Amino acid sequence: MALALAGDSKQAQGIVDELHRRYPVDTVANSVFIPCAQALLDSDRGDPARGIQALQPASQYELGPAHFFLPIYVRGLVYLHARKGQQAAAEFQRILNYRALGEIVPAYALSYVGLARAYALTGDSAKSRKAYQDFFALWKDADPDVPILKEAKAEYAKLQ
Repeated sequence: MALALAGDSKQAQGIVDELHRRYPVDTVANSVFIPCAQALLDSDRGDPARGIQALQPASQYELGPAHFFLPIYVRGLVYLHARKGQQAAAEFQRILNYRALGEIVPAYALSYVGLARAYALTGDSAKSRKAYQDFFALWKDADPDVPILKEAKAEYAKLQ
């Protein structure tokens, strides 16, 4: 997942293939992590529809906090990549609806950035600004050099 999120498609695909080969009946690997990584890889290759399809096995596990809502978050990212703002916003909002888990689920805070980007795609700059502001409030004590924070601040500045 980390390599797929970082854009190292070749190495990520190699690991996905190896995991699938070595653990063909592992439920978590084959139903959550491999589909999520494959969805990101398909999206990066310019086939977000295939990426969404790759997430099908994960749908029954996506609300399980043990997997930190990873399938929902990845689906939101794939929709963003496909420039489908409304669908992306719906996915990120699903995660944000679980506020009680916000302290322990990394995708929770990052979903505010995804939501802001999704609203920007739809042309709703007011909602986009609000989502960025919510993210900044959560990360008010974060290291200012964290890449996602720097990206979010730059994107927010463009909305002003």
